[in-house]
Amino acid sequence: MVDAEVQPKKKSDLGVRLVSALVMLAVLFGAFAAGELWFDAFVVAVTLVTFAEFVRLVLKATDNPAYRIAGIVAGAFYIGLAGMVIVGLDSYYLLAAVGVVIATDVGAYFMGRGIGGPKIAPSISPSKTWAGLFGGMLLAAVFLILMVGAFHYTSGYKTWGELFAVAWPDAAGAAVVGAILAITAQFGDFFQSWLKRKAGVKDSSNLIPGHGGFFDRTDGLLPVALIAGFIGATFT
Repeated sequence: MVDAEVQPKKKSDLGVRLVSALVMLAVLFGAFAAGELWFDAFVVAVTLVTFAEFVRLVLKATDNPAYRIAGIVAGAFYIGLAGMVIVGLDSYYLLAAVGVVIATDVGAYFMGRGIGGPKIAPSISPSKTWAGLFGGMLLAAVFLILMVGAFHYTSGYKTWGELFAVAWPDAAGAAVVGAILAITAQFGDFFQSWLKRKAGVKDSSNLIPGHGGFFDRTDGLLPVALIAGFIGATFT
């Protein structure tokens, strides 16, 4: 997702990335606001494009027919299942999943560029740092804490003391979940980075200015959505 955490000599593409991100968010929330049919169609379209980019990477990564078939079948299951889970997610868990991935990206981007330091796995993703990972975990945890606090605040508690007494255990749990989901998102990112390196390409495509392809944007959301779906099915 954030493949440029520590590249101070490179001209910043933050402006392009920001505009593209705002457009993508506007389309996402527009589809959600338009109703279930439009949102489902949007998710299906993004899932299909993501899978097409995945197939392209697999075909570039290996000439072995058996590996290609196995990779494409595994990718169809992984990406298709994540897409189905997203379609079926309750709006609360959908917001949590999307918000955590965005928070992870933002925290990793700014903490990684601002602090730098040791790399996590330079042979897979040379720009990913431990500082960036920590920044992503921290911001994802804060996002879920705020989301849980807002949920309890709108539930009718009359005093701040009452709200705190009820909300803080959930907020503490949300912080842990947020940090874990941030790590999960980074695993998805590393998997895609590894696949791109095997394929010898920088991005999965050039469809999104400043971000590469759809798979470059959904790589962290796919595993996070699967976990969010499991949590939603377990606790709802």
